[in-house]
Amino acid sequence: MADIIRKNAAPRATIADVARHAGVSKATVSRFLNHRDTLLSPEISGRVAAAVDALSYTPSPMAQALKRGRSRLVGLVVADITNPYSVAVLSGAEQACRRAGFLMMLFNLGNDRERESVGLRILSSYQVEGFILNTMGLEREAVVTQALAGRPVVLVDRLRQGMDADFVSLDNQQAIGMCVQHLTQAGYGEFLLVTEPLDGVSSRLERLAAFESRQGAQGQWMEARPGDHAGLVDALRALRRAARRPPALIAGNAVVTMRIVAAVAELGWTLGRDIGLVGIDDTQWAPYVGPGISAVAQPTDALGALAAQCLIERMAGLDAPARAIRLPGVLVARGSTQLG
Repeated sequence: MADIIRKNAAPRATIADVARHAGVSKATVSRFLNHRDTLLSPEISGRVAAAVDALSYTPSPMAQALKRGRSRLVGLVVADITNPYSVAVLSGAEQACRRAGFLMMLFNLGNDRERESVGLRILSSYQVEGFILNTMGLEREAVVTQALAGRPVVLVDRLRQGMDADFVSLDNQQAIGMCVQHLTQAGYGEFLLVTEPLDGVSSRLERLAAFESRQGAQGQWMEARPGDHAGLVDALRALRRAARRPPALIAGNAVVTMRIVAAVAELGWTLGRDIGLVGIDDTQWAPYVGPGISAVAQPTDALGALAAQCLIERMAGLDAPARAIRLPGVLVARGSTQLG
């Protein structure tokens, strides 16, 4: 059906079509479209206006922008658009860009670490003026630098080694500290941090370092790898069997939270009573899963807006040392951390 629609759809009218329909030159149409119709006679202006209306002609925003030397486009590259965090940050950044008169173009890596430079080159071909990156950051620096072609960059959530760029992120140390403090005060005694594979991702490494600094030798952690549901179930069973006091889990992000929820359901346990759970990332579904999932709410709208603001300042010519901005999270307590 889509192919049929494309074959039967009328081609988009061009400025040449308008000129031909009106019986004038393309330069005359250009004058009319650029509101310089005072240079034209009323009769010519009327013919061009009628041709524009008859052909439903709309000027290409890209072409007009490039004529002015600006595309007003911003490129956003994300590691995984299925991650609720990425969607929320995208929303905040897009709104801030729109308010400033910029449009955003998105490239999703799908967690494929080899596609970063590909995405940057594709977006560069559309003449984007700058980039917001939330990527794995594992491709060779020289390759990425070449793909950026000198355009300004702002990093969100994930640092890149060797890249001197503004960085916007959750305060991971504060967030993990809140989780540990909340679970301790709720009466849980032994904690397990469950994270996605570290893979050199700075936010995951920061959360692990914060956890270990709080828990020392008593802190246990594991990587929950995609597809290893059985391994996660076994780890939770072993934690509860060995614990002298009620154990609890800290999920590194919303993706891990859902994996834990599935494992706990398979074990037939009740969150809160049998095992505690608090996660990084508060989602729309968190209040409705089981007794409600306790979570650290990231200021995602603010993070996205800040990233856009930093980038717009850089595109406007700001020449200052790279900035690192870390915003605090807010812990939302629900039934998954209530013993009883």
